[in-house]
Amino acid sequence: MIRKQDALDYHSIGRPGKIEVISSKPCNTQRDLSLAYTPGVADPCLEIEANPDDAYKYTAKGNLVAVVSNGTAVLGLGDIGALAGKPVMEGKGVLFKRFADVDVFDIELDTHDPDEIIKAVKLLEPTFGGINLEDIKAPECFYIEEELKKIMKIPVFHDDQHGTAIISGAALLNSLEIINKKIENVKVVFSGAGAAGIACAKLYEVLGVKRKNITLVDTKGVVYKGRTKGMNPYKDYFAQETEMRTLEDAMKGADVFCGVSAKDILTKPMVKSMADNPIIFAMANPNPEITYDDAKDARSDVIMATGRSDYPNQVNNVLGFPFIFRGALDVRATTINEEMKIAASYALANLAKEDIPDAVIRAYGGKRIEFGREYIIPKPFDPRVLLWEAPAVAKAAMDSGVAKKPLQDFDQYRDCLEGRLGKSREVMRFFIHKAQDLHKRIVFPEGEEVKILRAAQILIDERIAKPILIGNPGRIKTKVEELGLDFDFEKVEIVNPKDSLKHDTYLEEFYNLRKRKGVTYLDAKRLIKTSNVFGMMMVRKGDADGLISGLTQTYPDTVRPALQIIGKKEGVDKIAGLYMMVFKNQTLFIADATVNIEPSAEDLAGIALLVADGVTNLGFTPKIAMLSFSNFGSTNHPLSNKVEKATRIVKQKRPDLIIEGEMTAETAMNPDTIANYYPFSNLKEKANVLICPDLTSANIAYKLLAAIGGAVAIGPILLGIDKPVFLLGSECYVDDIVNLTAMAVFEAEAMK
Repeated sequence: MIRKQDALDYHSIGRPGKIEVISSKPCNTQRDLSLAYTPGVADPCLEIEANPDDAYKYTAKGNLVAVVSNGTAVLGLGDIGALAGKPVMEGKGVLFKRFADVDVFDIELDTHDPDEIIKAVKLLEPTFGGINLEDIKAPECFYIEEELKKIMKIPVFHDDQHGTAIISGAALLNSLEIINKKIENVKVVFSGAGAAGIACAKLYEVLGVKRKNITLVDTKGVVYKGRTKGMNPYKDYFAQETEMRTLEDAMKGADVFCGVSAKDILTKPMVKSMADNPIIFAMANPNPEITYDDAKDARSDVIMATGRSDYPNQVNNVLGFPFIFRGALDVRATTINEEMKIAASYALANLAKEDIPDAVIRAYGGKRIEFGREYIIPKPFDPRVLLWEAPAVAKAAMDSGVAKKPLQDFDQYRDCLEGRLGKSREVMRFFIHKAQDLHKRIVFPEGEEVKILRAAQILIDERIAKPILIGNPGRIKTKVEELGLDFDFEKVEIVNPKDSLKHDTYLEEFYNLRKRKGVTYLDAKRLIKTSNVFGMMMVRKGDADGLISGLTQTYPDTVRPALQIIGKKEGVDKIAGLYMMVFKNQTLFIADATVNIEPSAEDLAGIALLVADGVTNLGFTPKIAMLSFSNFGSTNHPLSNKVEKATRIVKQKRPDLIIEGEMTAETAMNPDTIANYYPFSNLKEKANVLICPDLTSANIAYKLLAAIGGAVAIGPILLGIDKPVFLLGSECYVDDIVNLTAMAVFEAEAMK
């Protein structure tokens, strides 16, 4: 559940808005400045003057799309104006960049005159490689797009029309295949005759639905021949000779319902009146024309899709526009035609029938995903969509003769596409989706803290874990009310140690555990009432699956009771702390920035072995660099010799590992340097695990990467503890707590 304040904070905290412009070339020296601007910039200007196509060679035009709107049909908000629609247009730019590495400028035009919009957009042609029209009301949107496509030589695409049509078209093809119905025989009812409704109807007709089998229903009822009220040429095209006048009439015997209208328009009796194996696409957002549960309750044989992510078969436009423009831009298409749209639909339909990679299954909770009624279109976060849809669109552009720069090698093109966004997956979404099906209990000793309470709300809403909050129940409930949270207290456990039914049991076990370690019975009675000790006992006894603490305490205050009560894994001499550093194009792991201040060579070897296993458990293949200030004996010093010895120990114990050292960080991250100067190294690729020689260097490294390197630091992850214990820093954010909780849940399951 997304709350108003969450959304406002997301858009306002830090740099206002969601986008920024970042230089793609260095501009750090006087020479850089001279190349970027005067006098150097004159040379590409003259080249473009002589050959206008060189704009694609010397400027960002070929990867730049304008998202243009006048704010007359923004989401379900209606005509809220160009300025009020700007957050949506910025959001569109974020999705373009995130999913297909397409750059965007959003353009909001303060006019309701379609001819003014046409003129303004036409004047933008020198700047952009494509135009994405957005949130412009019907019927003006049809006219605007049609005219712009006539007069512009770059792709123009109104996503509100064609995006929903393309994605739902793929869903239709697969649904009909599952129920073994022929597309030319099915009867389709459309609820909604605006931009999306008309576009869906047109595309379905191209896919094979007979126009005589299409019934359009708008706010005035069925669109029939002779109707005058609320009509326009686009509706006239689908007007039928029929006695039907209402949606209820139209639904009788229908095979398919396509809804792009308003919530609760479709009733259970209407669903029951449909043909066998009905297909329902209830795509009104955020609330569909009929809920998933009601549709399933009405008909057990229904195939259901909505626009929501919390139900199967989400029809999400993000499966379309980023990849359609990616393919169009990469072949320098002059338009986005019907052939390209159809190619996009078929690419999505075909991808859904492919075997699902483990990475996608893990990202969506680990449940088996296979082609069928609950999976008719790919998942939005399936990274393969880019590799299927963009090439299909590019090929259709080439085959239909609108590509000015045809591709020569599609295998090479797919490699290029992979390189745009890198191999890195949605790292934290993987853990969150995995956690949602594991139903683990995570205890928070600092259960009265505001950040913990806000994080707990997200954990409940997203079903990541059942939070166990240690603290005073009255104070927690008061703070929840003050924060405006709406806890479902059946999904949260609040524990006050002194009032717990487990108090005496925990006391006795804790005392027996520590009585020969200097802890008297009076000490035990006092300590068991402290939240950290009580929480550790919950984990030890299996009453919680993991613990997250440290928001108001130092690391030692959390690590010490973890070692004393939960203990180390068998065979582990010293525990270690690991940070996962998530960049746009890669993920790095750094250790040990938390526990071991001045490790010996033997300690470093132990840390490397712990990290190797930890990184493997997280789904990565460790490629380990043992860092120093020297490369392979270039400096004879006790500090570098220590790292060399540690590397030797690890190689002896685990010859299967990819590990090398001692080496500098620069060498570890530069395969060319290794290949040219150190060909004997068994680290041939860029390292993804960096073992630092001491806590000081590791701590500095991860904090610098987070502060100025653009990395998101996830951790510290304690390695070597027998059950999941994760540490928080006082400066951490709510999202950090949520992310660590998801990882703790994942770790708890792995430890089983």
